[in-house]
Amino acid sequence: MSGLPAPLADLIARGRSGSGPIVVLTGAGISAESGIPTFRGPEGYWTVGSTHYRAEELATFAAFSQMPEEVWAWYLYRRSGCRQAEPNAAHRALVTLEAALGDRFLLVTQNVDGLHPRAGNSAERTYAIHGNLDLRRCANECGAPIAPFDAPALDDWAKGRALTGAEAALLRCDRCGGWLRPHVLWFDECYDEARYRFDSSLRAAHTADLLLVIGTSGATNLPNQMCETVHARGAPFVVLNRDPSPFSRLAEASEHGVFAPGDAASALPPIVAALTAPG
Repeated sequence: MSGLPAPLADLIARGRSGSGPIVVLTGAGISAESGIPTFRGPEGYWTVGSTHYRAEELATFAAFSQMPEEVWAWYLYRRSGCRQAEPNAAHRALVTLEAALGDRFLLVTQNVDGLHPRAGNSAERTYAIHGNLDLRRCANECGAPIAPFDAPALDDWAKGRALTGAEAALLRCDRCGGWLRPHVLWFDECYDEARYRFDSSLRAAHTADLLLVIGTSGATNLPNQMCETVHARGAPFVVLNRDPSPFSRLAEASEHGVFAPGDAASALPPIVAALTAPG
């Protein structure tokens, strides 16, 4: 475990020695290093007519119900930025970790950018608890399945551009004719198991031999529950983030936790190397 501080190396050794899952929880910080702006940063704002909306106002079913074309334009712009980004060294390190651990590995991500699957993490061991911008589903809940976003004409979206009638038609459900919507969890919606793996994520927190938290500020409910559960169990708990956060403070308050400040792309590969070292 050379190269890691002793407290971190000890927690990694404890995680390695068990037989339960090693759970990785990722947030926007891991993708910021690929050039994707954080959700609540300046690029999260959007202008409709003369009104300036915050992300928290647009990312709601209520807003979509009132102005679906405008909400779609914002999401198409966000998706275009995600499509232009490339997985970084931290994403690739998690692919290495999954390959080494097999079924002991579980990735729980808040990110909707699709970089984890593009890097090579498997769908079976990845819980996208806030959805994925590369998927869409019927807003009317007509029974049409969640499906890949397949509309090349909408792939490269300029900021401020409005949908034409022909483009809006590409966002209609083939089964019922209603609006499709991005497959994402909106602020006025609740987690569930079928779409967002809520129960499965909590079960993983109850059995994890190690929780590795990367690049998340602790602003959403399910990640908070997971971290509180692992903390209460006294299981190894490592937080890797650029800045202090509620999660880093929770880790520092635990004799079984460590806060490792730093950028994920540079700080995560040595941790993965320690987790996957022979012996």
